[in-house]
Amino acid sequence: MKGNFTRSEVAVSEMVDYSIILSIILLATGIIIVAGVPMLEHMQDTQHTENIRQSFEVLALNMNKVVFGNAPSQSVELKMYGGSLAVRGYSGNSHIDINMSMDVWNTSTGSIESVEQSYGKEMKKIENDFRDTTIAYENTGVWARYSSGESIMVSAPRFTYTKNDVLVIPDGSITGTDFISGSGLVRVTADAGSRSIETYQNVSHINISINSVYYEAWGRYLEESLGMQIVDFNASNSTFTASKDYNPNIDVYIVNAAMDVRID
Repeated sequence: MKGNFTRSEVAVSEMVDYSIILSIILLATGIIIVAGVPMLEHMQDTQHTENIRQSFEVLALNMNKVVFGNAPSQSVELKMYGGSLAVRGYSGNSHIDINMSMDVWNTSTGSIESVEQSYGKEMKKIENDFRDTTIAYENTGVWARYSSGESIMVSAPRFTYTKNDVLVIPDGSITGTDFISGSGLVRVTADAGSRSIETYQNVSHINISINSVYYEAWGRYLEESLGMQIVDFNASNSTFTASKDYNPNIDVYIVNAAMDVRID
């Protein structure tokens, strides 16, 4: 009888051990499901966002060839991960407004006169929405905006200040209304429209006012890259004004280039 009782205790002990091990396995599996899966999904979303950023940098390189007359048409494939891609404009802050005023020396009158120049009024953009991030190609640059409202520059716009005191400002106006959502490959095509160059000589002072959802990043770019001073910053309507005096005077060239953009 004693031997049978001992064997019975061993069997119970083994059953208890199996139960404990099974409980540990189930607990570990639950922790992995609760904590691990969201972490993996977040890592995947982060990688997808980075892929979109990189693809928009390639998009900008190709679109800018059309803006500056280096190609009559350009086409780029983008991969979508469940978000949306659209040509946006003319609705609230879904466009960019750029206005500029300059002090120009008039050689005929021998005096300085102020020139008000509005260009790229309500310029459209190509924008991708994915999760809580938007990434856009807007006037030759690429910009990103997060759920916090903060915006950053991904790829610099093609504003150029040359050594011979010439400032080149692009006006890459986009037309089109296409919208697409879902996953898979899509093609963005830009065809060149009319192009013109406006020239202003002997400019001693410039004000540039920009209204855009990416206004913070635009402001930092003009301040850090072109040495302009932010004289007004209005977060309530996503607008800022930057200003700079030039001595000696400079020449300003505004490249107006229209593009018709399709998304297939």
